[in-house]
Amino acid sequence: MDEIIAIPMGQRQQRIQDAVQEYGKRLFSFIRRRVKNDQDAEDILQDVWYQLSSIIDSEPIVQLSSWLFRVSKNRIVDKKRKLTPQSLADFTYEDEEGELVFPEGLLPEHDDPESELERAFIRESLLTALDELPEKQRNVFVWNELEQMTLQEIADQTGESIKTIISRKRYAVAHLRERLQFMYKDY
Repeated sequence: MDEIIAIPMGQRQQRIQDAVQEYGKRLFSFIRRRVKNDQDAEDILQDVWYQLSSIIDSEPIVQLSSWLFRVSKNRIVDKKRKLTPQSLADFTYEDEEGELVFPEGLLPEHDDPESELERAFIRESLLTALDELPEKQRNVFVWNELEQMTLQEIADQTGESIKTIISRKRYAVAHLRERLQFMYKDY
């Protein structure tokens, strides 16, 4: 099944069904680990199957599994480029009272008013410091620290070398440490 060369029209549908059956679960799992939710993974997988069905008659595919995973990776990168966050605020949402809510684990939850004021101050300081970063450094920091993507996954997604990604993360961390130094002492 790993090799598809010129396919007669009558066998086209069967070959596509075989590919879906053989690679569907692995491909979905591969995509799902690299996107935010099942819906995005299903959309990308659907695009991959559509692309396969549209070229299967016109181009020979020598290594089907390699082709499927390469197309999947390209679709993931395309989707992430379209959704590139501009600031940490892009990851927030408003609750029923209109307050900004950040991803779990970013800031500890406390009920007393003093803690709430401190959290608001920390949140604003962090947002300001992140917005000062160049876009590529900010994106690497946000993807690694908030979305829990590995640096290698970021490198694969952006098409940059791992050394470049590590360097961007280092510069982002250095800037944030310098900019937020006063909080280390106070909090």
